[in-house]
Amino acid sequence: MRIAAIDIGTNSVHMIVVQVRPDLSFEVIDREKDMVRLGAGGLDGRSLTPTAVNAALQTLSKFKRIAESHKVDEIVAAATSATREADNGGDFIAEVDRQTGIRIRVISGTEEARLIHLAAGYGVDIGGTTAVVVDIGGGSVEVTLGTATHLTVGRSFKVGVIRLTERFVKSDPLSGGDERRLIKHLNREMGAYIDQIAARKFDRVIGTSGTILSLGLMAASEDGESPEDLRNLRVSAKALHRLRKHLVASDIEERLVTPGMDPRRADLSVAGSVLFDTIVRRLGADQFTLCDLALREGLVLDYIHRNGARIRKVERYPDVRRRSIVELGERCGYWSEHAQQVARLALNIFDQTRSVHGLSDREREWLEYGALLHDVGVHISYERHHRHSYYLIKNGDLRGFDPQEIEVIALIARYHRQATPKKSHEGFGDLKAPIRRTVKTLSAMVRLAEGLDRSHAQALAGIDLYPRGDDYLARLRATGDAELELWAAHRHVAPLEGILGKPIRFEVANNDYHGRTITNTDAVKNKPHAQQPDDAPRVPGKAVRGRRHRRVGKDDAAGAAGEVA
Repeated sequence: MRIAAIDIGTNSVHMIVVQVRPDLSFEVIDREKDMVRLGAGGLDGRSLTPTAVNAALQTLSKFKRIAESHKVDEIVAAATSATREADNGGDFIAEVDRQTGIRIRVISGTEEARLIHLAAGYGVDIGGTTAVVVDIGGGSVEVTLGTATHLTVGRSFKVGVIRLTERFVKSDPLSGGDERRLIKHLNREMGAYIDQIAARKFDRVIGTSGTILSLGLMAASEDGESPEDLRNLRVSAKALHRLRKHLVASDIEERLVTPGMDPRRADLSVAGSVLFDTIVRRLGADQFTLCDLALREGLVLDYIHRNGARIRKVERYPDVRRRSIVELGERCGYWSEHAQQVARLALNIFDQTRSVHGLSDREREWLEYGALLHDVGVHISYERHHRHSYYLIKNGDLRGFDPQEIEVIALIARYHRQATPKKSHEGFGDLKAPIRRTVKTLSAMVRLAEGLDRSHAQALAGIDLYPRGDDYLARLRATGDAELELWAAHRHVAPLEGILGKPIRFEVANNDYHGRTITNTDAVKNKPHAQQPDDAPRVPGKAVRGRRHRRVGKDDAAGAAGEVA
């Protein structure tokens, strides 16, 4: 299964595309990032600016195309501080959905902290030890304490680098007075919580997010050589403090030439260095470990944890259309053995009559899916369940199908029993004539196939159709007692006879306990309903009504299944 996870942050929009392995681990196969500064000028309850919204929409449209190029099965998107606080955040989410189809979930600061800790525990070998995880974003900072699998405490604070820069960085270089005011603000907002974590003891500090990775790279490059890989790189607290002093004392031109500096973060690096250094020093840590996993990986891990069964189903059904059909059937509690038997028999009939109906593999697929879902309406009620099936399929959020395909599949299920298609019926009359003919043909096949598993016991191994001039011989290959199937077949074959233009005569072939092949002609004297003579017309009649049974159907035969008028 492939998942795209999108983190719509205050400063940047990130996306990763991952391939989930059978053991439910994952590997990143693509990643993208765009610094759109969505929260610039829009924090603390103000509106997201038109410029920022347009930039984010363009980025998300691009990300959607990249995700589709990888044929992802799911896109998981979360928005954080900027969208959470903006008074037009809801309008932004609605516009993203309208333009791209991406459905964004706005997460709380606490949930953001949990997901980030989950990612850090996956990316760094914490084991059973305790770690503090710090994530610095544009609008907020998350600080958590816990093991790789258990979060002890976690909080989010509105002290992100964009927020701090807009409020406290008034000069370049930063003045001493502004730096002191900034530190005082940080201690007031989060000092007590940091002290609480420090008192609980921990084994290491892990830093995630672009701001901390950028600071870590610069601190590790103070000798002029940049490390090749930042993952799990340990950086000393003293190197971070020296970097902070350098950045605070430098103007923008000097900061841009600092080894390891990302030019796009040069204006935010001053507030970022003061913020992170203040946290590390207050924790009393002598070093920190860099982690390149953050919220987006946390979204992936959380999805995997919540959807393990679905992921295994994706591996079993890699085609999104088939998987969507099976998922709808399972949501409605369908009887899979019966549904698959009806589908097999319907496809048997389709394949053996291609020269007559002239339909293609596309219509064959519709037939199979309509047969698989024909009984899902029983989830609502057995009474009128064919109509309930139509409604559930139409509104079942089937993925990979266009609206007309969904309509056809729903109508195939709708007409597996009771009335045959009429132009006055909802949905059917709106179709063009060729599609209406297709629905009539395919629903007639499902109607007969349903009868051929009337007992829901899968008593038939298959059906063989033989054209014989004026009629067809349908030989039913039985693996057990198929008396009820034969009776139901006679009741439901008329629509298919109309399509084929010939009557259909039935014959049951099975093996007795001695391995002797017999047909229903051996028992025709005692069971006159079992086979009609080739030269005798079918006598229409009604089954004797008996007790009700939900799985077999509304009207089971009280005595012999073949008692007909």
